[in-house]
Parts: sequence; structure tokens; C-alpha cells
Amino acid sequence: MTIHVCLAGATGWAGSALSRGIAQSNDIELVAAVSRTHAGRILGDVLTEPRLTCSVYATAEEALAQSCDVFFEYTKPESAKANIIAALQHGAHVVVGTSGLSDADYAEIATIAEQQQRGVLAVGNFALTVVLLQKFAEIAARYIPQWEIIDYASDAKKDSPSGTVRELAFRLSRIRESEMTVPLDQTQGVVETRGARMTGSQVHSIRLPGYTISAEIIFGMDDQKLTIRHDAGSSAQPYVDGALLAIRNAHTFIGLRRGLDSVLDLTRVQR
Repeated sequence: MTIHVCLAGATGWAGSALSRGIAQSNDIELVAAVSRTHAGRILGDVLTEPRLTCSVYATAEEALAQSCDVFFEYTKPESAKANIIAALQHGAHVVVGTSGLSDADYAEIATIAEQQQRGVLAVGNFALTVVLLQKFAEIAARYIPQWEIIDYASDAKKDSPSGTVRELAFRLSRIRESEMTVPLDQTQGVVETRGARMTGSQVHSIRLPGYTISAEIIFGMDDQKLTIRHDAGSSAQPYVDGALLAIRNAHTFIGLRRGLDSVLDLTRVQR
């Protein structure tokens, strides 16, 4: 059975790589694409990929006139929430690859997904190394009560922290809040230098040229520490396989799930 997909952000850095990945798949087909810059064109002409024959639309509302099974949101935070809600109201399952949505946004989206009896899979980062970082960090947080998260990205990235780190902090909050030897309100000096408190974790965001996306979590105990870190390269290719997995699994549940591992079995050892 072919899964019909509408992809918002189809000509962007990550979206174009995913579009080409879909073109190479046997069970997924792009039926509509969203890109304001290239509206009115055929996606394959834009990306020089003749297997992509769908039209490009200026808005998600226009693209959703084409019936789809899954709507993939890969645009910007300021338009993502409205796009997701529109897709749910059109009867599509949704995969969210856009960062910058808050926990309150996701709470509202979860309610609508339940009402529409559709699934929303929100993934801060589709790379396998990030999925493993999140799982390893959850294990460590069960045994080590103190940690801080450092979020690295390019100077051009507007949202802070990244979706990868938002998702990490949220997941850790379901285990426990990190402990602080000196509470923030007892900090001497400029308290903002201690980072922002997000769902029970201290988060520090760095925005500088030379970075793509990196996430680091440091756990500390007396006379020892554990550092877990993910570094992205310059290509969007590492995200494609995870995004395809998300598309294939978006219909398998109702409501909201966060993290790619929520639809994967990472406990089974493959030989």
C-alpha cells in the first residue's frame, strides 16, 4: 500500500533531501508540496528529480486540497502550528520535523489529534545518533541526579533552544528534575549565565558560525562526569532514513507522541 504524503518545506535544506528520499522509496509518494518560493511549479523541476511529479503550492491549506495520508511539517515555527492543525482537520496524520514549538503548543495539538482520531509524531531530530543520545540520557538520569544541557547551532538559527534539545529536556522531565547544589535564586552575580530552566533542566544555547546542530548533556557526580554528545555534519542526509520511518509509522497510533523512538523498538537486540 502506497502512503501519500504532503510535504511542507519540500525545497528547504532538510525538505529537499527528504523529497529525494521519497522519490527513491517504493511505498511512499509525494502528492503535494509546499514552498512559497517555488509555488506553481512541479517539484521535480525545482529539485532536478523527474520522479517527483507533484505540484508545489504556496500554503499548506492549498496543498491539503490534495488528499494525503500523512502531512509532513518541515517549515518554520511561526507557521508550523497552524499547518499541523489544518492537516489534522483535513484528516491526515502528521509528522513534525519543525523545531520551536512549545510544550503548550503540543498540548493543544494533542487535544486536536485525539478529537480527529489521528496521530501526530513530533521528532526534534531524525538522526539515529540523536535517538540514541536521548535514550542513553534517560538511562543516565535514573542514576545521576545532576546534569546540564548545551545546545549548539549556527548563528542564523532563530529558535532557541533547538528542537533536539527541547525534546531532550522534555523527555528527562518525565524521569526527574535535575538537582542543583546552589539554587538559582541563591546565585551570586548574573543569574542568566546559569542558563534557562526548561522542564527541570538547565539549558545553555550557543549560536555561532561553524556549527550545524550539536547537542551535549553533561552528567556530574563527585569526582566523575559523563558526557553524551551528538554532532551533525553539513548534509541533511542523516535525517532522511529517520523521516521515512516516521512517515511509515505515523498511522500506527492516535494522539501525540514525541521522539522517533516512540515508534521504534530499541530494546530488541538484532543479530
